[in-house]
Amino acid sequence: MKTIKKQILVKMACVAFAFVSSTTYAQNTNSEKTTQREGFMFEFTVGGGVVSIEDGAGIQTFDESQGTFVFPDLKLGYMLNEKLAITISMPGNIYEFQDNDRNFGGFIPSVQYWVKDKWWIHGGYGLAIDSPALYDIKDNVNDDWNFGHAVMISSGYAVYKKQNFALNVQSKLVMGRANLDGDAHRDAVIFNVGLGFSWL
Repeated sequence: MKTIKKQILVKMACVAFAFVSSTTYAQNTNSEKTTQREGFMFEFTVGGGVVSIEDGAGIQTFDESQGTFVFPDLKLGYMLNEKLAITISMPGNIYEFQDNDRNFGGFIPSVQYWVKDKWWIHGGYGLAIDSPALYDIKDNVNDDWNFGHAVMISSGYAVYKKQNFALNVQSKLVMGRANLDGDAHRDAVIFNVGLGFSWL
């Protein structure tokens, strides 16, 4: 039953991601370039979504999806040319575990490619980080930091652009596993939608 629910959640996230991507592609019929992208880039995102956490110890399962808000979600990068950038993405999502707030995020080397002038896709593979939320650290209760691996894909569409600033609507799917003490693990599937504030 858990496997079926996990598959349904992943499929729903993929369908939503594909829908957002195809919608933004369909809306961008103007091929005229309006931005010159070069040098370093920086972006932070605010938003929310849904997260499912499954603990290897059986304490929490994918049956219990919960709402999440994005914090922090940062991206640093460098433009290789007008369409391609190498980036470091630092997604982060707050979730609740045993009455404590925790953050499942990562440090993910990635690439971003502009399919059209206003529409981009982004993806990478790197380090998953499961940690206490910085405002909810309690000694010997909620102070463990766990690391593993994560994969991330995202897509966005610029709804406002002026000079080197862009405001975009974006969606992101993150799947990761953090290793816990005693050969246990914690898996996460996260899908969120947010507003990105970018400087190119």
